[in-house]
Amino acid sequence: MNARTALAAPALIAAGLLSLTGCSAYDSLVHKQATSTFDDVAAFDDGSEVDAEWIPADATAITVRTSTIEDAADAVILLSSDSDLSADCPEVERYSAPSWVLDDAPDPYKAKTVFACGDWSVMASDAGWFGWTPNSEEERNAAAAE
Repeated sequence: MNARTALAAPALIAAGLLSLTGCSAYDSLVHKQATSTFDDVAAFDDGSEVDAEWIPADATAITVRTSTIEDAADAVILLSSDSDLSADCPEVERYSAPSWVLDDAPDPYKAKTVFACGDWSVMASDAGWFGWTPNSEEERNAAAAE
């Protein structure tokens, strides 16, 4: 075995192993994020470590992306729902944006306003709602003033 082959072999093995473990391991290692899906609110409540009390009771097809960095609060949620958000989520001017984008999520930079639900900012999507945390202090203060 020559020196070039000896140097390339570990890189090829690592690439092969990474491809066998799937996208989720790749995202966790490289992008520092994890994505989970839940059929409905009951499954979300049972399996998610994310606290998002703004999620409507009829929510389905819930996709959650979180940081894999310890103690990071960043998260995004996209879900289907026919319900309105609770009155605890006043509409305020948007100052924040999510850390990540999810397929089929609306563009948060096009939103002039969002619903401030505690530490979450939420906006309408084609099939329901798209939310992210943390939101901005300006959004939380505006919601508190409502």
